[in-house]
Amino acid sequence: MCGILGIYSNKNVSKELYYGLYAMQHRGQESCGMAVHDGKEINYKKDMGLVGDVFKTHDLEELPGTKGIAHVRYSTAGGSHMYNCQPLVGTLRKRNLGLVHNGNLVNANYLKEMLEEDGIMFSSKSDTEVILYMLARYYTGDIVEALKLTMDQIKGAYSLVILTDDELVAVRDPHGFRPLLLGKKDDEYIFASEDCEIEILGGKVIRDLEPGEIAVVKDGELKSYNFSNKCKTMKKSCIFEHVYFARNDATIDKVNVYEFRVKSGEILSQDDDVKADMVVPVPDSGWAAAIGYSNASGLPLTEALVKNRYVGRTFIKPTQEERELGVKIKLNPLSRVLQGKSIILVDDSIVRGTTSKQLVKSLRDAGASEIHLRITSPPVKYSCYYGIDTPNRSKLIAATKSIEEMKEYIGCDSLKFLDIDKMMSAVGEGNEFKFCKACFDGNYPVKKIDKEDEE
Repeated sequence: MCGILGIYSNKNVSKELYYGLYAMQHRGQESCGMAVHDGKEINYKKDMGLVGDVFKTHDLEELPGTKGIAHVRYSTAGGSHMYNCQPLVGTLRKRNLGLVHNGNLVNANYLKEMLEEDGIMFSSKSDTEVILYMLARYYTGDIVEALKLTMDQIKGAYSLVILTDDELVAVRDPHGFRPLLLGKKDDEYIFASEDCEIEILGGKVIRDLEPGEIAVVKDGELKSYNFSNKCKTMKKSCIFEHVYFARNDATIDKVNVYEFRVKSGEILSQDDDVKADMVVPVPDSGWAAAIGYSNASGLPLTEALVKNRYVGRTFIKPTQEERELGVKIKLNPLSRVLQGKSIILVDDSIVRGTTSKQLVKSLRDAGASEIHLRITSPPVKYSCYYGIDTPNRSKLIAATKSIEEMKEYIGCDSLKFLDIDKMMSAVGEGNEFKFCKACFDGNYPVKKIDKEDEE
């Protein structure tokens, strides 16, 4: 995942962008950046690393302007390299253009080859650059028309915030795969991936952008355009946002993440006849589900894993070696709590299985007598082409092993996943058909066109 942010104001926005980047650091830890329009041109800074490492006070002072965009990244396309950092900024026909993107195109390679045949030379391996060049091809002054022509060509998941000389523009793809919200603070407009970016800045969340919506702020006024009326029936928001990526305080497409996770834990505890002493959450995204499981089962909720708050999320580390090291540094078992106890260990998902394997081993070493692993989502069996770092099915443990084989590999005493229909019941009646579940069931709303990395 990535996190994006855009602010249109009547005052300098660089500090607000900085605080907004901090608020969405959980969505990407490889690189970050911001671009601000000073009235004449777009100035920007971006680099590899965390927000606090990349930006210092003097950097913000050198980025004056009343409208800007920002981005935190973890790579799904193009790899973890400096040349893939965002925002992407350029000029064409004496016009300035900046872009941040969250998502993944399924036809990026095809479009890239087409652009290269026209003489375009790419400076990165990111699909975001493909979007920028497609937009530049059509942009002659009318950003909405240019975007509609671009959206005719690009396929897949994309939430965008675009900076021009005159406008701040937010775009959500026709299926609404990736989140994008509109907020307001006095005369200031804010576009963000999650509620927290808007609320921390003192704004109020107005609504989610609709699938296929193009929202344009110009001269202090907001206008909205539709790519196509068909988008109203195409909505497929990513359910994995609610399972894992988003913060507990997020509400995406009218479904609150915390409530979803608590309900998932409650449902998972039903018909579970395992005898245990306590429920142990895997911090942080497992906490809400563990609360639900504990409430429904009557088993006490216990903190038995101490989290190092200075270590990032292990799933979105760019290499397997870093993920494994991150688990050891990140979570330390409380041996005095665990000694001789049978525990229900609650986590949100299993993707590769290595994190769960190491975690179970550390709990055993700390004295737990039995470990019953409970997962508040179905097995992840299929690659995601819309922005989750699972390009190859061979890396997904559930794609190659049965649940019994997974249990043996991880080393737990029992393993249970939440059934897909029961998981969808947690989003609330009437919402279950509005989500993409392709990573669980293989039903892709948009078929992958590029053959590279496809299984």
